[in-house]
This record gives sequence, C-alpha cells and structure tokens, in this order.
Amino acid sequence: MNSEKYSRQILFAPIGADGQAKLLQSKAVILGCGALGAAQANALVRAGVGTVRIVDRDFVEESNLQRQMLFDEGDARANLPKAVAAARKLRQINSDVRVEGIVADADSSNIEEFIEGFHLVLDATDNFETRYLLNDAAVKLGIPWIYGALVASYATTMTILPGRTACLACVFPKSPLGLHETCDTVGVIGPAVSWCAAIQTTEALKILLVRESELHRSLVSCDLWTNRLQQIKPAPDPECRVCVRREFAYLDQRASSHVSMCGRNSVQIHQSESRVFDLAALKTRLENFGPVLANDFLLKCSLDPYELTVFPDGRVIVKGTQDPAVARGLYARYIGA
Repeated sequence: MNSEKYSRQILFAPIGADGQAKLLQSKAVILGCGALGAAQANALVRAGVGTVRIVDRDFVEESNLQRQMLFDEGDARANLPKAVAAARKLRQINSDVRVEGIVADADSSNIEEFIEGFHLVLDATDNFETRYLLNDAAVKLGIPWIYGALVASYATTMTILPGRTACLACVFPKSPLGLHETCDTVGVIGPAVSWCAAIQTTEALKILLVRESELHRSLVSCDLWTNRLQQIKPAPDPECRVCVRREFAYLDQRASSHVSMCGRNSVQIHQSESRVFDLAALKTRLENFGPVLANDFLLKCSLDPYELTVFPDGRVIVKGTQDPAVARGLYARYIGA
C-alpha cells in the first residue's frame, strides 16, 4: 500500500492504517454514472476502495458537463459511453484501484450478476423502477445499498441494510404517482449533486469499514437553495412485500422492451430477446438515411427530427420523442423488428 497517497485519510482516526488496508480489499458497485454516479466513483476511487464497478447505459453529452465531474468536452465530442469515459479517467487518478466500466442497462435479467459478490451498491439511477429492482436484488442477496436522488436544488438519500433497516419498499410501498420534476424540466445545480454524493459515499465508507453503529439510519433530505434539512427515521414495515414476505416482483417480471429516459425526450428500446448488432454493417445501412457518427462503443445516426444511438448489445436510444409507439416504429423501420 502506498501510504503517502492516503496519508491524510489514514490520519483520520476512524480509518487509520488498518482501515485503509480494509478499503483496498473492498468492492463497490455504482449503478448509473450521471451526476451522482460520477461524484460517487470519484470519491471512492480516490479513497482507495479496491474494486469499483460502474454500470451505465448512456453516453456523454455536452449538457452533462455542468455537473458530471468525470467528463469533458472531448468525451462528448467522441460520444463515449459514460461507463467507459469514467473508467478511463478514474484509472489515471488511482492505479491502486480496479475500475470496471460496464456499458449496459440494468434490468431483471442481469442486475443480480452485476452486484453479487460486492460489499455494497450505490444508487445513481434516475427512475423508481430501477431503484425498486435494485432493492429487490439487494435484499435477496443481503447486500447493503444506498439510495440517492436529486433534482433542482433538492437531494435525498437513505442507507439500506437488508434485514436490519427499513428497505425502499418499506418507505415507498408504491412508486410515486403523477408527473415528476426531472433535471431536464427544472434543472439541477452541482452543489446538490455534491451534497448527496458526499452523504452517500461517507455512509459507504462506514459500511466498508464495518462501522455501522455510526450510520445516520435516516431518510435525509436537503434543499440547498431554501436551506431546509430534514431527517426521518423510518421503521421497517412488518408487512413489507420485499424484506418480510420476500416477494421480489421487480426481479421476477420480464424486462420491459422500452423505457422513457428521465425527461430527456428519449425512449430506450431493448428487445426482450438477446440481440447483438454489427455496428460496421449497420453504419453502412444507416448512411443511406442520414449522417452517422461511430466509435468502438456505439453508433449515432441523425434522422431529423430524430436521432438513433445504437449499442452493440442491442439497445437503441431514440431521441426526439417520448412516445414508445413512435420509438418502436423508428426502430422497426431502420434497425429491423
């Protein structure tokens, strides 16, 4: 261990040299690599958490750069997947850490594979469906996970220890109904990202160091603009479908073939059946219809007023609509049903 690299952290009494050695043997998964995920990954890698796995389905865009600290204009111009761009930056920051960047959409068919064998999971997703899926998988496998969400200047987080604390389904038995504000409709400020990620990663370090008595054990919310801070200590629900009845509905359901993407005027299409694309062949076909940009990780075709981003694993993001029927029609026309 390069003790000089972590000298200031080792001086912090709750960590020390023994704690630093423990962190270097620890393994964490970050689900999502937008604003929250990038901040979480940056903090954990710099802290010397030995293995950090990043799972993300998206690619870098210029609008990300205001708050997503691991990316730059070159990543946006190159249309790099966020998991790839983040992993490259993080390996330059700390060569002690094994960083895995996985370009994939977490769903019921793969989420257990992504998190099994790891010590904890940090939530950096952008929708409740994926969080309920993560909650099911984490409770089933007994893996701690740390919920986090933010929009505008407001952020909230909660640490979940399966079997010992309330789980997400205890606190939110059903997904919130109606329209929800998103970062693309009301914006988001960087300090809200930093606040939420700081709470999440501090909780993560406590778990990895087996200092669970020092966890806040609350649903913590803060609006940094209006200076409002709230802490609620949720009790486990004795009738919870997940942590009591162990009914893993989100794990058991078949993965959806389409999902709207967090206010981005986009729909992701992912066929239920496994499908792999030859991007070189697809590039030749799509060049007949509009300009195509391609790299080793994805292909992007402009079909005014729409844009198709195609990944080798069979996923396609259709930008320019929030209507699944329109997105699937474009998919069938240009990619093939």
